[in-house]
Amino acid sequence: MMRLLRTRWFVIGAIVAVVAIPSAWLMARGTGTGGSKSVTGRVKRGDFKVVVTTAGDLRALRDIKITGPMTMQQAQIYQVKIQTLVPEGTLVKVGDTVAVLDRAPAATKMAEVSLALQKAQAQNEQAQLDSTLNLSKAREEMKTMELALEEKTIAKEQAKFEAPSIQRQAAIDLEKANRALAQAKLDYKTKTEQAQAKMREVGTDFQRQKNLMAMVQAVVQEFTITAPAAGMVIYMKEWNGKKRTAGAQVSSWDPTVATLPDLSGMESITYVNEIDIRKIAVGQPAVVSLDADPSKKLPGRVTAVANVGEQRPNADAKVFEVKVTLDKPDTTLRPGMTTGNAIETMAIKNALYIPLEAMSSEAGMPVVYKRSGGGVVKQEIETGAMNDDEVVVTRGLNENEELLLIPPPDGDKMEVARLPGSREKPKPVPAGDTAASKPVGSSVKPPSGAAKSAPTDKKGMVPLSPPPAKKG
Repeated sequence: MMRLLRTRWFVIGAIVAVVAIPSAWLMARGTGTGGSKSVTGRVKRGDFKVVVTTAGDLRALRDIKITGPMTMQQAQIYQVKIQTLVPEGTLVKVGDTVAVLDRAPAATKMAEVSLALQKAQAQNEQAQLDSTLNLSKAREEMKTMELALEEKTIAKEQAKFEAPSIQRQAAIDLEKANRALAQAKLDYKTKTEQAQAKMREVGTDFQRQKNLMAMVQAVVQEFTITAPAAGMVIYMKEWNGKKRTAGAQVSSWDPTVATLPDLSGMESITYVNEIDIRKIAVGQPAVVSLDADPSKKLPGRVTAVANVGEQRPNADAKVFEVKVTLDKPDTTLRPGMTTGNAIETMAIKNALYIPLEAMSSEAGMPVVYKRSGGGVVKQEIETGAMNDDEVVVTRGLNENEELLLIPPPDGDKMEVARLPGSREKPKPVPAGDTAASKPVGSSVKPPSGAAKSAPTDKKGMVPLSPPPAKKG
């Protein structure tokens, strides 16, 4: 029993010691004015960098596109669904099947074209029959007119022994027969040209439907998509950022199904908000990290910055596309990997800098609370470049000085230690303080019974009286 009690007291003592040590350490950190506990930081000297950090995706610099039929638009097939697609990352050889497109739209179009082709063929045959019939009738009519002309010629020869009136009538009948035959020949030529034009019209439509049918059949043959080269299949991304997988639509104006990237050259595609884009420029160094392997840091350089912003999905503000090209190839990289891009926009050698938490604002000027001796001084500073965590100090602090990261409770009542040559800012006038609000040299009514004030000059300044003369 005693042994159990000793063990219990030992455990309680250990817990008290664990709790007491951090408390004593916090109290040893020191107190600011007013005795409040505070957290401090140091003024550091070293290389200061301004870095813009964004997320992005890896992409190959060069790739081979695996596309569907390029003639879908000519075949009047505008959208087709991807029926099957090999898994992303599959290694394929030349001629291997990559995807199969849904043939339903092509079958519907083929049935439509087949009906149109049958109709055009029927019209072509009908035009041929009509032309044959009409021209046959015209030839028969001309033959009849030729016989009539021969009869009129015989009648005229027989009428030369008749009365002049009968001879004249025979001559008129012969002239009419000649004219009718000549007109029939002209009409036959015109009907022949009309028949030829009609045949060209229906023949053109018939040939167009035949060509369309042949094109649809050829497109259907290309609905089984094969790899044009050896490589790794990477899914194509659509305009909304989603990958084009099985079930997605392939359009005639964007028939790409997947890509075969060249892994020897990679770049990270990222998007920078409109606030930070002014800091980004081509040629700036960058460090690219991988979400899959945070320990791997890949050097790169900014190679392109978009001039026009765009509205991306799930983004509230406009963003600008930035391309970071990796300096060295890495065989472990794969397109589509999520990256972190740290783009170095500014570097300052041998700079003094402090944590952003240590800087406050007093009437529009930056100040810090630094330890001096056994107390705290509210010091004005001049600042330079700034990043997400720190700010450069150009004047007002020295290296290794200790700063409060949290202002003391009575910090607003402390006087500011101004920098030499710093322009004095007017102090705010308390409400109701009429005396303080009057300009220098203005007259203030003295209380009753007080002596009259000395006369003032034109500028409102009181002249100095000469010193009294010494006696004797």
